[in-house]
Amino acid sequence: MTRLIIIMTLVLTISACKKSENETSPPSDTMYFPPTNSQSWESVTPESLNWDIDKLNELYNYLSTNNTRAFIILKDGKIVAEKYWGKNVLNTAPFDQNTNWYWASAGKSLTAFLVGLAQQEGMVNINNKTSDYLGDNWTSLPLEKENLITVKNQLTMTTGLDYDVPNLDCTDPSCLLFKTDAGNQWYYHNAPYTLLEKVVSNASGITYNQFTDEKLENKIGMDGTWISLGYNNTFWSTPRSAARFGLLILNNGSWDSNEIMTDQNYFNNMVNTSQNLNPSYGYLFWLNGKQSTIFPGFASPIAISVAPNAPSDLIVAMGKNGQIIDIVPSKNIVVIRMGETPDGSLLPVLFHNEMWKKLMAV
Repeated sequence: MTRLIIIMTLVLTISACKKSENETSPPSDTMYFPPTNSQSWESVTPESLNWDIDKLNELYNYLSTNNTRAFIILKDGKIVAEKYWGKNVLNTAPFDQNTNWYWASAGKSLTAFLVGLAQQEGMVNINNKTSDYLGDNWTSLPLEKENLITVKNQLTMTTGLDYDVPNLDCTDPSCLLFKTDAGNQWYYHNAPYTLLEKVVSNASGITYNQFTDEKLENKIGMDGTWISLGYNNTFWSTPRSAARFGLLILNNGSWDSNEIMTDQNYFNNMVNTSQNLNPSYGYLFWLNGKQSTIFPGFASPIAISVAPNAPSDLIVAMGKNGQIIDIVPSKNIVVIRMGETPDGSLLPVLFHNEMWKKLMAV
């Protein structure tokens, strides 16, 4: 009921909102990439971009009063804004650019990229059945039904597994029950997503952390690590590493002249509508500007986009308590928000939309 109230409030609050027809700007001829072996990062002042400083300060105030710990804006790869508030997760030191914080489900988008890297190296084929990598009986389904589930179904939240179970995080076969054939429903089910990590590690022969380090982090200067707690495996990093990942996505999977994601067909499918049930979802990325969205916790679409106040081409990695990596190709902008829950909801869509209202005013 709480989730329903939040979503209906969102609809009533912003359904009449119209985005400007002049929201896009031409891309820069030069994209800056920070060095991979240094913490140095070039910046540009908001004043030089003719941004409204008073409105920017209003945005900072909104963020600080809504439990934000880290906020970064990149324009053409350079830092325009970088602010920190509060303390680290242990409450033992001030939060700064070297503080690690959890990505929550924003890490799903990182996993989508890693699966693409595994596929381009011939380790995985997302059209293959999941049991090719996890073995038979990874669910409690009859074998003929289990074999309908592919890695692509895991990437798109369309496994057909029952979501009316006590624990949506549980990856034990006893928790993975049949509801409908794969591809026939969309539901934000955490367990089949989590098992993508085992798909990659089994296919590559190395741990998921090793795969992340070797195939991605070392190539773009990211730090971070996957930490397991219960059934979940959560990525932790500094805010600047989240910004590096956002910059990589903004540049279509390339870091400067180094093509990290050479499989552009996979990349394009990842950041565009991946199935016909939830147009606002790619491969574990949220997509703005669509006619409808199925939000986490719901099985049916609502006639609203992810963030109506934001540019329509916004691509989002989004997680619990407002962990956000926003990518806007039309403006060459990346926005990072990390922190505690801002409005009492696990997936704060109202906060995210209001943040963009204030950011667009800047």
